[in-house]
Amino acid sequence: MQKRHQNSFIVFIFLLIFNMNSYAQTTDNNSLPLRDYLSELEISFNVKFSYADSDINTIQIYKPSSGPLETILNTLRETTGIIITKLNDRYYTLTKTATISICGFVLDNFEENTIPGATVEIYETNLSGITDETGAFSFENVPENSLIQIKHIGYKPIFIEAKEFIKTTDCKTVAMALSYQELDEVIVTQFLTTGLNKLSDASIELNTKKFGILPGVSEPDILQTVQALPGIKSVDETVSDINIRGGTNDQNLILWDDIKMYQTGHFFGLISAFNPYVTEKVSIIKNGTSAIYGGGVSGTLSMQTMQEQPLYAKGGAGFNLISGDVFGEIPVSENLAIQVSARRSYTDFLNTPTYTTFSEKAFQDTEVDNESEFYFYDFTTKFIYEINSSHHVSASMITMSNNLNYFETTNDSVAPNRSNLNQDNFSIGSQLQSEWTDDFITQLSFYYTQYDLDALSISNNDTQQLTQNNLVKESNVKLNTNYRFWDNLNWINGYEFTETGIENTTNVNQPPFASNIKGVIRHHALFSELKYSSENKKLIGSMGGRLNYFENLNTFKEYIFEPRLNVTYELLTNFKTEVLGEFKSQVTNQIIDLEQNFLGIEKRRWILSDGDALPITKSKQGSIGFNYDTDKFYIGIDGFYKEVDGINVYTQGFQNQNQFNGEIGSYTVKGAEFLINTKNNYYSAWLSYTFNKNDYTFDALSPTTFPNNLDVRHAVTLAGNYTIGNLKLGLGLNYKSGKPFTEPNENDQVNEAVFPTEINYEEPNSSRLPEYFRADASAIYTLKISDKVNAIFGASVLNFTNRRNTLNTYYRLQEDNTIETIERLSLGITPNVSLRVSF
Repeated sequence: MQKRHQNSFIVFIFLLIFNMNSYAQTTDNNSLPLRDYLSELEISFNVKFSYADSDINTIQIYKPSSGPLETILNTLRETTGIIITKLNDRYYTLTKTATISICGFVLDNFEENTIPGATVEIYETNLSGITDETGAFSFENVPENSLIQIKHIGYKPIFIEAKEFIKTTDCKTVAMALSYQELDEVIVTQFLTTGLNKLSDASIELNTKKFGILPGVSEPDILQTVQALPGIKSVDETVSDINIRGGTNDQNLILWDDIKMYQTGHFFGLISAFNPYVTEKVSIIKNGTSAIYGGGVSGTLSMQTMQEQPLYAKGGAGFNLISGDVFGEIPVSENLAIQVSARRSYTDFLNTPTYTTFSEKAFQDTEVDNESEFYFYDFTTKFIYEINSSHHVSASMITMSNNLNYFETTNDSVAPNRSNLNQDNFSIGSQLQSEWTDDFITQLSFYYTQYDLDALSISNNDTQQLTQNNLVKESNVKLNTNYRFWDNLNWINGYEFTETGIENTTNVNQPPFASNIKGVIRHHALFSELKYSSENKKLIGSMGGRLNYFENLNTFKEYIFEPRLNVTYELLTNFKTEVLGEFKSQVTNQIIDLEQNFLGIEKRRWILSDGDALPITKSKQGSIGFNYDTDKFYIGIDGFYKEVDGINVYTQGFQNQNQFNGEIGSYTVKGAEFLINTKNNYYSAWLSYTFNKNDYTFDALSPTTFPNNLDVRHAVTLAGNYTIGNLKLGLGLNYKSGKPFTEPNENDQVNEAVFPTEINYEEPNSSRLPEYFRADASAIYTLKISDKVNAIFGASVLNFTNRRNTLNTYYRLQEDNTIETIERLSLGITPNVSLRVSF
């Protein structure tokens, strides 16, 4: 018994000596206990540290270099993982964060297959990665109480505590459920440039975060970018007045986070009103529109901001020669995030070459003195709140403003003509998206939008004063439901209610005149749509319709049914055909009036259909297309026919005085669009051609049929971009045939037999402007400052040949019965540079 105790004692002594030797081998003379070093710091810096002995007694450190206290504490934080919190100028607390090693496998809970490429992120750390080909992941030094998010396209995201995956001999498995939220299939990637994709429903999607470069665009201006697509142009060279397949700009449905927008541009349409850096996705639809959407007889452009909660804060700031902006996306908590952006021009206190060129175009038939000023701003914010994994709510707000004050000096006036123009828009909306089962999803949304245009003009030596106001108020409630019958068949249904009120006020003091026109239209709509895709994805299509009921309390009530069709079929490998069709209607339009009272600055006012002077505008369109696409080559052609009925001459941009008198008619567009695009990882080059034959029909006029104001028969674009490392270059040429206009009768220009005297015109739109040609270039260079911070330098030149194209010609009768010819010219050479920092 005694011998056994002696043996045990010898073993104990041996183990003790072994452990001491091991400890000596793992330390050296330069290391010391953290506890002792903290005592030194307390004496040196007159501070106090509070901690639990068990948290620091076993920690050995290498003594940091001398320096300020905060520098030393940061070193201790990095080397020990201890959390050091400053309570005040003297007291600090130290707490230990327990870390663990984790591992796991991600599986599909339906097929029980592994999911490679799933993103695994550890909240509030810099740890992230993707699963390998076996669906496996592993991390070291993970905070024990941290939260893990696992996500993959097509699956519902998973949130789970890290301690559930503590590394053992067998790593735990986690199953991801399929998400049946409808995702648009991409059939053409890098369409012209990176970030532009063509989807299976023939729509075009712009992803601003992946946007490459286009000629003349150093920043992803949304409304300027979409004009690179065949069939989408602007005859007056603006970014907001977009003409889709021969339609006017007011015939486009513009949505921002599903809120209808009545203001789309800054600086009279030369600059997009939507900040591209908070816009994640833009969808452009020319035909085959889903039954979910109502209005917009020419086309639909839908913008979406932040759709998911960011895992970490990110943002950016930048400026160009017109404005500066800042934006950020901030995860406030695990289920709440906010996105904000702000932009303002500095054109009211700083003149730049870009502003000078823009001003020359906007004010080209006036003499604007140095006291004039113009500025704009826009601000957006969005909240996303995840109630739980199946329900989340979001709220969006956007406000924007244009402010112009200027003087015009004329030769025959003692006092200058003064004008003030304020254009404001405020919109707010919210959405609640709920996934009740794996097969049933609903989305409830509402919005309120208000547009206000106030104009004041003082002329004739301060004797005449004109004030005008255009006010639009619109409220909307919408419910969508999506039921999945099978994996390849979805049934979408819904109801939408919209109330739109528009007021137009005009007051003139000399001669006295006052007008106040108000109107309200209520719109109820039921819609239904089936979406189908074959198992081999060769056939993808949707078919549905909207039943609309329009009610103007004072004038009319009307039911309108709008069928919709969108079918894509793969005839051969990489070779597809598209058949699209739609009926649409709208009750809001813009008129252009009293241009001469605003010194040549075009002013548009929104009006409502009244069933008489302006009926409900209705359209029907059909198209068929063929396209062939590979990774390196795309060629496509589309033929279309569009007919729009219920238009008034005042909504079509006729600007000649007394040429028409409120006639009602229609227009028909027959056209074709061709695009060929060759591309690889370094370059993309394309040639596009658009043919349009666009004719009006007005039974009350003679002749009854004549060319549309937007009848640009031929449009050609030859462009390309090239990437060299971090440098992107773009170059493009644009050609358009001249649009039609009406000249005075050469033999009898003025009719003095009527009062007041009028101009005698030739047949409507019987003359054409000269051809249009413009060459643009751009460059972007990205400088990587750190893993998360980039500096982006951009430069662009619009119209670098400085060719002054004639955009429009019209005529006005002067007091001495002479005719004044007014020509609106294009932008001259317009340089711009930009600098951005993203993080």
